Amino acid sequence: MRSTWSEWLPWPLRGQAADAALAAGLFVVISLFTLAGEEVKSRGAVPGLGWVLIVIACGALYWRRRHPALVALITVAACCVYYPLAEPDGPLLLTFVVSLYTAAAEGRLWVAAGLSVVALMIMLYGEVTSGVDHLRDAGLYLIIGWFVAVVAIGAVVNNRRAYLGAMEQRALAAERTREEEARRRATEERLRIARELHDVLGHNISLINVQANAALHGLHKEPSQAETALVAIKDTSKETLRELRATLGVLRQVDERAPVAPAPGLKGLPELTERTRAAGGPTVSTEIQGDPRPLPPEADLAAYRIVQEALTNVTKHAGATAVVIRVVYTPKTVQLHIDDDGESSSVPTPGNGIRGMQERAQALGGTLTAAPNPDGGFRVQAHIPA
Repeated sequence: MRSTWSEWLPWPLRGQAADAALAAGLFVVISLFTLAGEEVKSRGAVPGLGWVLIVIACGALYWRRRHPALVALITVAACCVYYPLAEPDGPLLLTFVVSLYTAAAEGRLWVAAGLSVVALMIMLYGEVTSGVDHLRDAGLYLIIGWFVAVVAIGAVVNNRRAYLGAMEQRALAAERTREEEARRRATEERLRIARELHDVLGHNISLINVQANAALHGLHKEPSQAETALVAIKDTSKETLRELRATLGVLRQVDERAPVAPAPGLKGLPELTERTRAAGGPTVSTEIQGDPRPLPPEADLAAYRIVQEALTNVTKHAGATAVVIRVVYTPKTVQLHIDDDGESSSVPTPGNGIRGMQERAQALGGTLTAAPNPDGGFRVQAHIPA
């Protein structure tokens, strides 16, 4: 990022066009001052060597920003030849002053400072050895002040460019970070909603499927059993719709207020186990160890969903007749142990259900394992920080 005087010029006087205009303008100024000098009036026309050096020094300024160090060397060399040999002299030193500023502004500070010292040493040597007092003390100090000022101004401009460039890079990096953070949060929210939908729909629809099969089998043989199954289907589907609406409420983009309900937690285990039993699933018993206490909402929801998914897997795959849920409260965690007596002779390939339970536990800094029980059946164990 660059900010120079040429940026304030109207188009097309920017970049190389501005450098060309500067070179041409200095040529005109130096020529006019040279021709208007007293020495031209007394000695006649400017010699050809003088014009050649003026053209070289002014023309080099066209490349001052592409090759700042080289242009500074060319202008100082032209001045060193011009002033002792090409009389009458003129303000050719302006080209060197411009090149010094450019070198410092383009980051060649040590080149600019070194050439300033060299030019001053050559100038002092010429004053001492020529026997002619070309520069009085005030003039010498003025030139020294010019050199110091232009190098300092160039250094300030370079520092400002670097600062603005760094600020721009930091702004771009911050913008990229914000975009990445927004994408990450959106992805996490989609995964969270997907887990919620999987747990809610997977569990309740599995129960509805079991109940529907029971209703079909008992429709002609045992009408009372079919009626019980249909009532259970009605209640389960109603609960499914309620949880589904609560889960999708975060996606609503309408003016009316989305339906809200308390997020399920471990307090809802009795209703959960009763629905599983009523659906014709295995007998479910619950054991509580430790002192039950309110959990953080996210931990409470995760524990409930893990138990719910474990019961879904038991109902769909295990063929179990009994499930024992043990909830252990410790000072720092809540532990879940879900054991069934189903058939599970080998480690199953983890599906979305087990993967979802593990993600819920890991998202809170906990752990979850699901594996066959050495004593038979299958066991799910979760440790959730509380």
